[in-house]
Amino acid sequence: MAEFIKKHIRYSWVLVGGIVGYSYYYFIGCNNGCAIQSNPYFSTAYGAFFAYVLVMPGKKKKEVKADN
Repeated sequence: MAEFIKKHIRYSWVLVGGIVGYSYYYFIGCNNGCAIQSNPYFSTAYGAFFAYVLVMPGKKKKEVKADN
C-alpha cells in the first residue's frame, strides 16, 4: 500500500509541474517568438517533464560486502 501511495504522490508532482509551466507562460511568457514561453502547450509540457525528471527514482546503490 505504501508503494501505491508513493507512486501516486510522485505522479501528482508531474501535474503540479504542468501547472507551474502554464503559470510561467501566463504570467511571464513573451509574444515575439520565444521557444518555450510563447506557446502554452510547450510551456506546460516542459514544466511537467522537468517535474518528472526531479521526482523520478534513481538507481539503488548496491551494498558491497567486505570479506575481511
